[in-house]
Amino acid sequence: MTNLVDKAAHSFATQHVVFQTLATASGKLVGVVTLNVEKALNALDLDMVRAMTVQLNLWKKDPLIACVVLDGSGEKAFCAGGDVRALYHASVAAQGQVTEVAKVFFEEEYRLDYLLHTFGKPVLVWGDGIVMGGGLGLMAGASHKVVTETSRIAMPEVTIGLYPDVGGSYFLNRMPGKMGLFLGLTAYQMNAADACYVGLADHYLNRDDKELMFDAMATLDWSDSPALNHQRLDSMINELSNQVDIPKGDSLLAESQEIIDRLMAGSLTDIVSRMSSLRTEEAWLNKACATMLAGSPISWHLAYIQSQLGTKLSLAQCFKWELTVSVNVCAKGDFSEGVRALLIDKDKQPKWQFADVQSVPNRVIEDMLTSPWGEEHPLSQLS
Repeated sequence: MTNLVDKAAHSFATQHVVFQTLATASGKLVGVVTLNVEKALNALDLDMVRAMTVQLNLWKKDPLIACVVLDGSGEKAFCAGGDVRALYHASVAAQGQVTEVAKVFFEEEYRLDYLLHTFGKPVLVWGDGIVMGGGLGLMAGASHKVVTETSRIAMPEVTIGLYPDVGGSYFLNRMPGKMGLFLGLTAYQMNAADACYVGLADHYLNRDDKELMFDAMATLDWSDSPALNHQRLDSMINELSNQVDIPKGDSLLAESQEIIDRLMAGSLTDIVSRMSSLRTEEAWLNKACATMLAGSPISWHLAYIQSQLGTKLSLAQCFKWELTVSVNVCAKGDFSEGVRALLIDKDKQPKWQFADVQSVPNRVIEDMLTSPWGEEHPLSQLS
């Protein structure tokens, strides 16, 4: 691969996001985006979001680019989420007011996610290692989501007083049974088999197959037809999948669908009560339960309301709903306290605004769902 950072993407891109192109025998190019903040587990900040948006829009229009690949530097993570420190500091300083920092970051992050969902050309995400939060937002938008034996995938927002955003309103509600709500409330870490079961992954390869995959992409007969390129990429990855050394294994979530559906049935109060009184010898379920119960009661309410949206909202409408909720949670919810406890002071002892599920007043949740923009919502004309 040769470095090819387009002039339109500012110089910061060469530090925290690297753009390259892979020449292919067909004469077409594969654009490769590498998140390059290994020490921070490739967490996304606003500059990275902006650089990627500029470059991807250029590649979307470039007839030479047949396909795009997103991956992360290092062996630990594709992307562990968004870099929330700037959001935290702005929220603390604003004392209950919606900040410009939150408005700008979430709007631009969701626009990037939406661009990936609607890219047209094949977009492959190499989901090796940790894929969480904002990283899962990127992967969910890809047409070809590849996971490996090291993949650990989760939506852990409940632990920092947020809720499963970055399109979670869309993809969580399209999972089997009550699985989306379970993942949103418990921050359960999925492996490759789990991710394939719930629809967050399309293909399974081994970590060591990455170079084989790129070599195969270089010899693929890419065409001018995006539809044909999707098919050819599918066939190529399926062929590699049949030759993996380490098998994918079984999905614990698939085996536990009935249990999860029972646990997540009924009202939010029912669910919290059921999880609070759960007695099981299953270590994974105990961990999921403990994580949920240590989370923010405001976050529980938001994740539950999100699950009630069902499948009636379009992808664009989901991102619009999320932008409203996200900026409000940063201003008035438990976000600042959650980030303080986990990432700033690291005492892991958050003091949530409300002690339990029934203490959260309706007006607090209504505030979270009320747009600060009125009729002029920034994502009203998402395209």
